[in-house]
Amino acid sequence: MQQPNDASAEHAILGRINQMVADEKALRDLLANGGIDGSTERERLDALERELDQCWDLLRQRRALLEAGEDPGTARVRPSSTIEGYRS
Repeated sequence: MQQPNDASAEHAILGRINQMVADEKALRDLLANGGIDGSTERERLDALERELDQCWDLLRQRRALLEAGEDPGTARVRPSSTIEGYRS
């Protein structure tokens, strides 16, 4: 069973993921409405995608540690260059 601080940490990570998805939609809307140019949108989307990948990786690490009976608090954000190699 998760301890309250574990659930709070997972909730915070999921909250950040949801915020980034909303930010991604806002960027696409800005481009569609002429509020930003395509290169600016791409640059910002690339940064969002890297951070989003890191958040999902952190969440997976925490869940795997919890399943293994270990402390999910030991999970750490890994560099995006490491995570990019995991894409299938």
